Amino acid sequence: MNWHLLPLSEISQLLNTTPSGIDAITASERLCEHGKNQIEDKKKKTIVQMLICQLSDFMILILIAAAIVSGIIGDLTDTLIILAIIFLNALVGFIQEYQAEKAMEALKKMATNYARILREGKTMDIPTYNLVPGDVVVLEAGNVIPADIRFFETYQIKVDESALTGESNNVEKNIEELSKGNYALGDQTNMGFKGTYITNGRALAYVVATGMQTELGHIAKMIQTSETDTPLQKRLAAFGKRLSVVILIICTIIFFIGWLRGESVMSMLITSISLAVAAIPEALPALVTIALAFGAKKLAKNNALIRKLPAVETLGSVTYICSDKTGTLTLNKMTVQEIFETSDTKYTAVFEEKNRLLHAMALNNDVSKGENGNWLGDSTEVALVQYANDKNLNRAELEDTLPRIAELPFDSKRKCMTTIHQIQNTTGEIMVITKGAVDVLLHKLNADQNLHIPEFECKVNEMAEKGYRVLGYAMKTLSSLPENLDSNEIETGLTLIGFVGMIDPPREEARQAVLQCKEAGIIPVMITGDHKLTAKAIAEKLGIISSKEDLVLTGIELSVLTQNEFINIVEKVRVYARVNPEQKLRIITALQSKNHFVAMTGDGVNDAPALKNADIGIAMGINGTEVSKEASHMILLDDNFATIIVAVQHGRKIFDNILKFIKYIMTGNSGEIWAIFLAPLFGLPIPLMAIHILWINLVTDGLPGLTLASEQAEANIMKRQPRNSTESIFSKGMTLHILWVGFLMGIVTIGMQAYAIHVANSHWQTMTFTVLCFSQLGHVMAIRSERDSTFKIGFLSNKPMVGALLITVTLQLMIIYVPFCNEIFKTQPLTMYELLLTLAVSSTVFWAVEIEKWIKNIKK
Repeated sequence: MNWHLLPLSEISQLLNTTPSGIDAITASERLCEHGKNQIEDKKKKTIVQMLICQLSDFMILILIAAAIVSGIIGDLTDTLIILAIIFLNALVGFIQEYQAEKAMEALKKMATNYARILREGKTMDIPTYNLVPGDVVVLEAGNVIPADIRFFETYQIKVDESALTGESNNVEKNIEELSKGNYALGDQTNMGFKGTYITNGRALAYVVATGMQTELGHIAKMIQTSETDTPLQKRLAAFGKRLSVVILIICTIIFFIGWLRGESVMSMLITSISLAVAAIPEALPALVTIALAFGAKKLAKNNALIRKLPAVETLGSVTYICSDKTGTLTLNKMTVQEIFETSDTKYTAVFEEKNRLLHAMALNNDVSKGENGNWLGDSTEVALVQYANDKNLNRAELEDTLPRIAELPFDSKRKCMTTIHQIQNTTGEIMVITKGAVDVLLHKLNADQNLHIPEFECKVNEMAEKGYRVLGYAMKTLSSLPENLDSNEIETGLTLIGFVGMIDPPREEARQAVLQCKEAGIIPVMITGDHKLTAKAIAEKLGIISSKEDLVLTGIELSVLTQNEFINIVEKVRVYARVNPEQKLRIITALQSKNHFVAMTGDGVNDAPALKNADIGIAMGINGTEVSKEASHMILLDDNFATIIVAVQHGRKIFDNILKFIKYIMTGNSGEIWAIFLAPLFGLPIPLMAIHILWINLVTDGLPGLTLASEQAEANIMKRQPRNSTESIFSKGMTLHILWVGFLMGIVTIGMQAYAIHVANSHWQTMTFTVLCFSQLGHVMAIRSERDSTFKIGFLSNKPMVGALLITVTLQLMIIYVPFCNEIFKTQPLTMYELLLTLAVSSTVFWAVEIEKWIKNIKK
């Protein structure tokens, strides 16, 4: 449908809608008819495909084939048991993959975007996926266009369509139908397209297409991609491939050693392949996904909504947090503290000799009153309107005599907002009121006032040193409304009528959060649009500036520095005042060139590039635009700086626990390899059957390992330096730990085997099997903390692990003592002495790791 060629009257008829919107019943019917307004994801694997995928691993297929051949020429019972355990392993793998996928879906649902619409004349916010053709959407600067739309009311509206058309310049939109002809998307000036965003102005529009019927939907197949792996998942997958080669070589050597010693070829083949299946950590990336996704779910409960999974992993590497001041470090509850009116008497007649400044404060804003009588709008404007209202100047009443006829909305480049009003009882004169940063307004004054600029600056500095945010007001009159509203023409030759000093109190928790930052090796930096002196006063109160070496840099000062000059001082700058959003990107680049890991907050349209390029882009959930949220990695649901610190702490804990899980899995696998590899070298028979290896892999690698994700944070977690993001996950002694503790497990296991054979104990294999199983359980208890003793943190402090250990021990005891299990697993019931002996021997690993932590603490 060529919506851009049709008149608005025809469009409303075709969509059966009006400028007041459709009703709820119609919306419900259309949702059923057109489906949800979302781009379909790449087709996901079905449950059956997931299960088949688990069984189609190369090593699993070889083991299945070897087991079947063994069953045909030998013992069919062993074959059936091995196949049953393989299926159970596949089932566990499937459950893990399914959980990971569901966790990712839950994350996406938590990050749902909302659209503001009109239905039956009432304004409401609904999830964007519930939009239907005929809905009327209310749009303003910062909104992402949620569907394909046709504008029917516009005010200075401009749209960034670069994501769809590649056109870098913003497109000005209007409501006029286009003449007949073929138009590229970028030339359809009365249309808006899903996925593009509003950069300026406001508008009302009809939804004409949703979901896969939008222009974005038409090219969906070109942009459909699978979920991107996190850096950690990629590193683990690559490591797993390299490790697989090493393990296959070791298993081949074990096979030939056993064969040369006279073991059955088929028995050695199945044992070697079983060891390879158990030792290759192919499930690690999926388990990491689960840990990250569930970690993200916990972060959401602490007001940090993760939009991109790598953010959970990388939170622990943050070295710089560059934060906006207003609403993040402060309460975002502005109050007017002081006003100053200039002595210039120009335009006093317009207001019948009454206070010009108060009139300007009441008129120049976009604040409205809600149903409960509360003011709705930007906190700065609310403070200004409230102050004027308290002085008996009501905006609604004033607009009866001074109606607004046009406006130039605020934007971050101009740092100004202008409203244009018709003056009643005159010869059609127009009044222009401009509000903005005082230093900006001083460059827009008429020649008569230029002489007074030093006087104005002195007063502004006086207010700024008190920590006040200072806004100026200026006016002029025009004989008529210009046809083209050009800010360069309208916002010039102004008369400054006064300025207002406001304060936004720092959050009580922000100072403590800044202190925590510094203790954790993270440098907090404040970015604000405020005056340099105001910014410095607030930063000193918060503790961001704490020495004479800490610099305050303004946007103008930054703009004259070369990139090399800026890079040389960037690590000393603690406050950036009067910076443009575009300069945030320069700050990020400079810090990253110094190998810093940067978290950057933002809430505006122009913050999107900085948020995308930051290592972690953080958008504001309350005051942030949709564009900034789309570009971010994480959203602060409460806009609070302290929440960032909480998120960093949780991020560090999550990554610590993932490393513990990797350490546990790899050490257990190392122990199994050492035991089977060393036994023949000491003249001992192969200590474990294939069925034992697969069982240990099933029960010990599963529940106990996963419960490490529930482990509490280390006591020193926020008193250590950030983790180097390029550092190997096997650094800081992890590789050594995996090798020496794995070797100890192997020695303990074959030591138990040698002793039992020496005393002619027919239960030697059951005892060996049990020692290896319980050794791994002792290990998982010991590595719960990197530095503190298990006795200090408490055996019961991780209740999920207690439950997992009880289940695992119960299952192992069933294999030892239940006759049916004895037949299947070729085990024999142990005497009480033998069971206690295996428990004592297997505890060696636990005590050894506890001693390792004790030695590390002494060295520190």
